[in-house]
Amino acid sequence: MATLEDESLTSQSCIPLFASEGIDITANKDKGVCKIVKSHGTEGDRPMIGDKVYVHYTGKLLNGKKFDSSYDRKEPFVFNVGKGQVIKAWDIGVCSMQKGEVCLLLCKPEYGYGSAGSPPKVPPNSTLLFEVELLSFRGEELTEDGGILRRIKVKGEGYNNPNEGATVHVHLEGRCDGCLFEKRDVTFVVGESEDKSIPLGVDRAMEKMQKGECCLLYLKPKYGYGKEGKPEYNIGPNAELLYEVTLKDFQKAKESWEMDLNDKLDQAVLVKQKGTHYFKAGRYHHAIIQYQRIISWLEMECGVGKEQQQAIQAILLVAHLNLALCYLRLREYSQTVENCNKVMELDSENEKALYRRGEARLLQNEFSLALVDFQQVLQVNPSNRAARCQIAACQRKMREHHERDKKIYANMFQRFAEHDAKVLALVNLTQLKAKMLWGQPSSSAGHTFSLTHNLVF
Repeated sequence: MATLEDESLTSQSCIPLFASEGIDITANKDKGVCKIVKSHGTEGDRPMIGDKVYVHYTGKLLNGKKFDSSYDRKEPFVFNVGKGQVIKAWDIGVCSMQKGEVCLLLCKPEYGYGSAGSPPKVPPNSTLLFEVELLSFRGEELTEDGGILRRIKVKGEGYNNPNEGATVHVHLEGRCDGCLFEKRDVTFVVGESEDKSIPLGVDRAMEKMQKGECCLLYLKPKYGYGKEGKPEYNIGPNAELLYEVTLKDFQKAKESWEMDLNDKLDQAVLVKQKGTHYFKAGRYHHAIIQYQRIISWLEMECGVGKEQQQAIQAILLVAHLNLALCYLRLREYSQTVENCNKVMELDSENEKALYRRGEARLLQNEFSLALVDFQQVLQVNPSNRAARCQIAACQRKMREHHERDKKIYANMFQRFAEHDAKVLALVNLTQLKAKMLWGQPSSSAGHTFSLTHNLVF
């Protein structure tokens, strides 16, 4: 079969080739994208909407002129398929491929660059010919840590998504190690999935979904049932989960701009109570969601009077303090410090903020900074015995660290000294060898024979 490196593959040979061997892969069968498989890929899955795909390709016009190639750049082209990031022909064509497959795609202008073309290389109304190799693909990462991967089986309607606090109606099917452990229709509030025993990862995916969407969610333990597992489902600790989720319908919560200040303050009290409930239950991630809602509503508000300003400041201070404690429990110490700093912008002598920041810094081995924090706690409250204990802990850690450094440097200097001694001995032997070779008398003439006899030349 001809390839795109073959200059003879032009309109005279290309059109008949696709007429006899090409397969129409468009949904409405208008022959806008026809495909010929050159090399079959591995049997199995194909890319789904939103997947990150890695491809190599060469693109030509029907006159045989190459207008683009990833091979020339010596690196694969990467994009999220089905998201409109590339021409329509590619979204259709790549979704039809298997990993390792190489195919030819013949694309009509309306599936390529249309009547505008892509100047200067692609003229208007150009039919295009691509050779595409699908190197690999993987789900779309919904979190920075890669803990939630989404693969869309059925695209949703429109561009509207649930927001924090929205009421969603979903169908769930959960699997662990290939075994179905739950299948149900359920309604819950985004940010409060814990109330319905729904994993955090499903909750966090809601804001990315559209009505009617059906997707697969691959959840790491942090976003599943964590180190506790779920005994009633026979799910052990640190298990990875697969959920198939269909968003049947949803009702959005009021956005911040739709609420007046009094509404925000009233809602903030209720949300704080919900966050405290989650915190006491050890559901720190769910608690964080609630406290962050308060901050998103109020951090840009300044109030119209002293009373409102004080109310805003009080609820923000509590939200940041509670966030700091949640992050401390989760061992995310930089976030703890950041929220404590926010508290101290509102109240520079806040005892809890100083103490929690000191704890975080101590656990980050920032002993001197932690010591300062605990000393400031005592300035605010001289009777704080916990701070005195922490000061002693900081001083002990600093001494231990200093002793370790002394040992490390002592050993280092000892090794340097030994190395220098060896170098000096080698220099002396080299000089002695030179004197022996040139017949110059040595200061140790009586030992000349034994010294030269043992030298290795």
